[in-house]
Amino acid sequence: MTPTEIVLVVLVVLLVIALPVTWKAAIARKSKEDAEKIGSAEEKARSIIDDAIKTAEAKKRESLLEVKEQSLAAKNEVDREIKDRRAEISKQERRIQSKEDTLDRKTDAIEKREQEYAAKEAELKKKQKRIDELHDQQVQELEKISGMTSEEAKEFLLKTVQDDVKIDVAKMYRELVEQAKNDADKKAKEIVVNSIQRCAVDHVAESTISVVQLPSDEMKGRIIGREGRNIRTIETMTGVDLIIDDTPEAVVLSGFDPIRREIARIALEKLIVDGRIHPARIEEMVEKARKEVETQIREDGEQAAFEVGVHNLHPELIKLLGRMRFRTSYGQNALKHSIEVAELAGLMAGECGCDVRLAKRAGLLHDIGKSIDHEVEGSHIQIGADLCRKYKENATVINSVESHHGDTEPTSLIACLVQAADAISAARPGARRETLDTYTNRLKQLEDIANNFKGVEKSFAIQAGREVRVMVIPEQVNDANMVLLARDISKQIEAELEYPGQIKVNVIRESRVVDYAK
Repeated sequence: MTPTEIVLVVLVVLLVIALPVTWKAAIARKSKEDAEKIGSAEEKARSIIDDAIKTAEAKKRESLLEVKEQSLAAKNEVDREIKDRRAEISKQERRIQSKEDTLDRKTDAIEKREQEYAAKEAELKKKQKRIDELHDQQVQELEKISGMTSEEAKEFLLKTVQDDVKIDVAKMYRELVEQAKNDADKKAKEIVVNSIQRCAVDHVAESTISVVQLPSDEMKGRIIGREGRNIRTIETMTGVDLIIDDTPEAVVLSGFDPIRREIARIALEKLIVDGRIHPARIEEMVEKARKEVETQIREDGEQAAFEVGVHNLHPELIKLLGRMRFRTSYGQNALKHSIEVAELAGLMAGECGCDVRLAKRAGLLHDIGKSIDHEVEGSHIQIGADLCRKYKENATVINSVESHHGDTEPTSLIACLVQAADAISAARPGARRETLDTYTNRLKQLEDIANNFKGVEKSFAIQAGREVRVMVIPEQVNDANMVLLARDISKQIEAELEYPGQIKVNVIRESRVVDYAK
């Protein structure tokens, strides 16, 4: 073996021997170090535990001290509250005792006063009894002196006071009426006059006949037809009477239904222009004329609503308005009258600060019942109100329709304005005319109402029934009673009569002194 190999073998052997020895030495050294570390850790742990125990004991002592202090403070607070409560209770006891003492004193005083009052009451009863005796004696003396009993004296005084009060009431009534007139008359006249001046509507006279012009008298024979069949067909289809007389180149249509009369007029004019007049052609022309009239009625209703500015009316109400073009009342055209009332009500509503559109609507529809009053039972007022309810009109409009003749109490200012506008339109000179019987009956009723009152000697209806002049007996009616008599007569006229405008009641008391020279 070479020296180098021998050296290597020696080194390997040494290394093999040294490794276990070194490992054991290292393990022994590490075990010693670990033992030292464990001992040091145990010492530190014991030191930490000792410190924790000391700290805990210190904390415990501090906590005990805090608890003791808090308990002491709470005890002191409770003691203080108890002391305050006891002081307050003592104070209230003293106050209650004081009140009881005061109440006892007041009770004693009240009992003393009651005794005094009882004594005074007994004394007053004695005095009252004495006064009653003296009063009876005085009444007896007065009855002897006056020659009247107490009841007769009471009646005399009551009558005297009643007469005085009646005179005072009459004077007060006259003063109040004059004051109200002075305050309202000027403004009312201004509103009414301005409204009338700003509204002008044509009036159509009532007529129950229509005249159709003929191109020649030969046409009369063709209208009559063979054995009168043409004229019978026309009368049967239209419901009007054809009057063919000696009037040159004219045929008269007579009937109380203006719509039927208008249909007959249009149909006859069409037949005359066409020239073919026989029953079949008559039926065709009458049907065409009926449709034309229905169209014209609708257009007239729309035109009336447009003219016064009333919109959103139900189509049926518009047709009914158009029918009023052929309806007249006392010679006044119903549609023209309704338009005029709507305009007047709107003008007065504007002056009074009311709803102008609603006033016009109420005025336009106030006589809507007249369009079918010849077909439906009841007054035109009730019919009109039912129609407005049926087509969902405003409650103010319905009340205006019901109250425009005073049958129902008006519930709004607009209803009163419609009532006034209706009276203005009806009372306008030339607006209406009455038959002779109606006119004379109304005058007679006026005089009868006035003559039925006590103290009236005679009465006269003058100025076409616009004034009733009442002559009274001077010995039965004094100046104060005249005021009340005029008011009572006017109220009865309002309750019993229907009339346009107003009626003046003029009471006259004439005193005459007659003497003779001998």
